Amino acid sequence: MHAAPAERSDSHPALGLPWRIHLLAWGALLALGLVLFGISRHYQDRNIWRDWTEARGLRNSNYAERVYADHVFRTKANTWSNLAYVLVGFYVLALATYDRRREAGKSGGFVTDTPAMSILFGLACCYLGFGSGLFHASLTRWGQQVDVASMYAPLLSGTALHLGRWLGESRSRRDLPALNTWPLLAGTVVVPSFLLYHYKWSMSANLVLTTLIVITAVGGVVDRLFSRHPLPFRWLGWSTAALIAAITCRQLDVAGKFSGPDSWLQGHAFWHVLTAASLACLYAYHRSETPTIASSHGAPK
Repeated sequence: MHAAPAERSDSHPALGLPWRIHLLAWGALLALGLVLFGISRHYQDRNIWRDWTEARGLRNSNYAERVYADHVFRTKANTWSNLAYVLVGFYVLALATYDRRREAGKSGGFVTDTPAMSILFGLACCYLGFGSGLFHASLTRWGQQVDVASMYAPLLSGTALHLGRWLGESRSRRDLPALNTWPLLAGTVVVPSFLLYHYKWSMSANLVLTTLIVITAVGGVVDRLFSRHPLPFRWLGWSTAALIAAITCRQLDVAGKFSGPDSWLQGHAFWHVLTAASLACLYAYHRSETPTIASSHGAPK
C-alpha cells in the first residue's frame, strides 16, 4: 500500500510507508494474536461450540485440514490464517489516521483526502477476518453465515471508492463545489452488507461474489478509459494475480492435492493469505491516485 507523499523526512523509510504505520499495524496484530492464543490455551480441549447449530463442514469438511470437534479452534491453520485479512485492515486503518493529520487536498487523491473511506475499507477487511475466522474456528451454521456475508464487504467498499472518485471528478469537470459524499458511500456498503447477511441462505454466494469481482474489474477499465487522472493499472494486475493464485490453492485443497490433513501449509489457509494480498493491492490501486492538479473531491477530514 502506497502512502501519498508527505513533507516529513521519515515519510518513506520502509516499503513506502512511515515506520509508525508498520508499528501500529503489527503492534495491533500482535496484541490480537496474544489474546487469541490465550483463548485457545484457556479453552484447550473444551468444546465451547456444542450448543451451536453445526455447519455441514463439521462432519463432512470440504477442506483437507483435520477437524478437531472438541477444540475451541476446530481447524487451526484455516482459523489463524484469517489474521492476514485483519492485518490488511489494520494497515488501512493506520493509514487513515496518518491521512487525518495531513492537510486536506494536499495529495489530490480521493482516498488520501477522505480518511473515512479508508476506515470503511479497513473495517470491512477486519470484518472479513472475524467472519471467516469464526467459521473455521467453530464450524457452526451462524459462523458460516457471517463468513460468507463478510466476503462481500471489502469488495463493496472498493466499489464505493470507485464511485467516490468518479463523483469527485464529475463535479470537478463541471466546476461544481466539492461535496462531502462519504456518508452516502458508506451507506452503499453497510446497507447491502446487512441485506447480504440477512438473505445469505436464499442466494448463491458464488454468483454474488463473482458479480462483485466483475464490477471491480469493470471499474478498473472505466478508470483506464475515462478517468481524468488514470491510476497505475499494475495494482489491479497484482490483485488479479493474487486472486488467481488463491483460487488455485483453494481448488487444490478441496481436491486433497495440496498437503496432508495435519500440515500448517493448508491450501485454504493460502487462499486466505492470497486473497488478503489481493485486497491490499486493490486498496493500493485506489490510494495511488496522484493528480497533477488540485483535487476537488472535497471530503473533509
